[in-house]
Amino acid sequence: MWDLFLSLLPSLLLVLVTILRRWNWICHLADSTVQQLGHCMWIMACRVLKLPCFTVSGSTEECQAEVRLICKPTALASHLKKHCYTLAQPPLAKWPQADPHFQIITNLMWPTKEGAELQGGVRFTRDNLLLKDGGIVALDWAVSLTDQQAQAKRDHHPGGRFLGSSNPAIVVIIPNALGRVTPHLLMLCYKALQQGFYPVVFHRRGHGGCPLTTPHYQEFGNTSDLAQAVAYLQSRHPSSTLLAVSEGSGSGLLLSYLGECGSSSYLTAAACISPVFHGQLWFEYELPWLHQWIALIYRKFQINRYATALSSVMDVAKILHCNSLRDMEELMFCAPKQSEQRISDSVDNVGKDNSRLSVKPDWPSYWERNEPLRDADEVAVPVLCLCSQDDPLLPPLSTIPEGLFHNSPYFLLAVTQQGGHCSFMLEDGHGGTTSWSHSVVLEYFRVVPDFFRVEEKKGFKDVIAQCGSQSLRHSASAVLSRRRTTLLRKERPIRRRQISTPSDKFTFEEEQEDFTWNRSYTR
Repeated sequence: MWDLFLSLLPSLLLVLVTILRRWNWICHLADSTVQQLGHCMWIMACRVLKLPCFTVSGSTEECQAEVRLICKPTALASHLKKHCYTLAQPPLAKWPQADPHFQIITNLMWPTKEGAELQGGVRFTRDNLLLKDGGIVALDWAVSLTDQQAQAKRDHHPGGRFLGSSNPAIVVIIPNALGRVTPHLLMLCYKALQQGFYPVVFHRRGHGGCPLTTPHYQEFGNTSDLAQAVAYLQSRHPSSTLLAVSEGSGSGLLLSYLGECGSSSYLTAAACISPVFHGQLWFEYELPWLHQWIALIYRKFQINRYATALSSVMDVAKILHCNSLRDMEELMFCAPKQSEQRISDSVDNVGKDNSRLSVKPDWPSYWERNEPLRDADEVAVPVLCLCSQDDPLLPPLSTIPEGLFHNSPYFLLAVTQQGGHCSFMLEDGHGGTTSWSHSVVLEYFRVVPDFFRVEEKKGFKDVIAQCGSQSLRHSASAVLSRRRTTLLRKERPIRRRQISTPSDKFTFEEEQEDFTWNRSYTR
């Protein structure tokens, strides 16, 4: 009898589970128990791996999150607050999607096919651009979607067409400093293409499957290659609006470019997702060992690929034995061999700008010419930066230069309570998740050109009223043909009033300065 009972026991248990699952409260209790058990095991794994642990709510209803927008009160900031609706909706997701380490694994570390034509549901085509010094950078154009329904929506989506132009806006996407094409970046390409933009991924020399034809990589903040690539895009697509967005440490290149070029950057707006504001601090900051080890392995594979060619300008064997990104960066760009190479390059480039070639080969001097915000006062393009309080790959939020965002009319900072590093996962209401940062950036890219169009019309009317109808043609070209960036002119001083709200809230209790946004050049 017992043998019969034991043989029927699995079937009886299965019938019992089937009956119990008919009650919703039992299903909810089982799901909650499994989730709590998985959460506990995840926390234990993080502690064993010595990774920082973050408190993540089990449901979005428990989160009391908000988005802090830190900026100078200007007409553009007011326009963004009024029309950029996604900024007011914080990224909310429950565990495990909201865990920063889980987001890093799925959005940054998950394997992708480097240099492949088809990735993440997007079909790419590559342009190799030959630079002045013989180097090569790659431009990967996202040309179509593999999903036919999404492609059909994209063909009829007007989102990327601005300023009365029939051509879609071009979004230059800059990967992180390692040059890796991440799932997060591929999804940004997918959404940008779906919404009518024309995304193109910029690959530095030796990154993303781009061949290294010169015996050196580009320094962290060296903008010469990016400047040539953007100039190429502007010459090939003069009637398209140029926009730019960076991922993680790729912001060091984008912010450097905006500062060095000023209002001659050809860009209308820019955005930085989880940016690095202080390059030296970021390299010297102690990252979680697991993330740093993976980044080191990836970087060493890149260098080892060209070990023979690079051995003439750097100690490759010593670099491949480095235990930190800081030591690797210093050996690659501050070693005596690099100094000799710069002197040789300066002889070969007589008559050109050799400001980067005649400097000391030491760590402090390296960052004097490569810090992302070294020319922040020259930036003349609106820049939206997205940061999260639970980002394990960046220094604490206290290191963010908030004074820059309070004083400069071009810098805007949105800070969220959760989002990890370059993830900002948000529940889409259909049982899945999407990236809040992608939605914010693309909506920002739609709102800013619309704001400029309205301001240009106002400026055009003012010029007509002052100059009369005889100079109509000249005034129109003077006001409407300036398409590169913007210059902010203050008309009257601000009168401040005491307010009780915190300074980090998005508030306009101060009387706004009467600014006029006009197209012009500073260089």
